[in-house]
Amino acid sequence: MGARIRMTAWLVAAFAAQAAPGSAQDAPQRSSTLVVYGDDRCPQSSGNDDIVVCARRPENERYRVPKPLRDKARLPGGIAWGSQVAAMEEATRFTRPDSCSVVGSGGQSGCFAQSLRQWRSDRNAARAEAAQIP
Repeated sequence: MGARIRMTAWLVAAFAAQAAPGSAQDAPQRSSTLVVYGDDRCPQSSGNDDIVVCARRPENERYRVPKPLRDKARLPGGIAWGSQVAAMEEATRFTRPDSCSVVGSGGQSGCFAQSLRQWRSDRNAARAEAAQIP
């Protein structure tokens, strides 16, 4: 409710500044918009030349990825974030050290790590296949 009052006050001040050209210097010079969660207080403005507008969100949204970013429709192919990161790391692995490649510095040292990754992948695939057999 406090954010709505502050926003209304700001709109009135902006309208007054447009209506009276001589009083344009009285309009706020700076505005801050921020999001507060739960019962957190909205900070007060430090003077007459700034306005603070707060949007209130529920406490359970404090540490979550914002809803537009976690919407599955926005992700390419509906792939989870962790899977996207793993795919990007795998796509650029050949350019990093320990990559078992002639490309990039230290590429020759990663052949053993690559064979371990392949073995682990084969083992997980065999376990998944065995779990499906009745």
